[in-house]
Amino acid sequence: PAPPSTGRHGQGLVQFVLGAHEGQRNTRLFWAACRAYENGIGHVLATPLVAAALHTGLTEREARATIASAARLTRHRP
Repeated sequence: PAPPSTGRHGQGLVQFVLGAHEGQRNTRLFWAACRAYENGIGHVLATPLVAAALHTGLTEREARATIASAARLTRHRP
């Protein structure tokens, strides 16, 4: 089966992360990842969220750890 489309909601979450400034990057990423997992698109949106986080200055390790935390909090597997 094809993965679900992230639609405009997914694009909005990525844009939200891209708009983060120093001091709010991790918080915005965590919030966006939680919303993605709650809406059933976390597994599809994880890679675009990591890319957005890298663009804001987070390391890949930081971004993946934050997304994994969001997945655990929302009881999903990253």
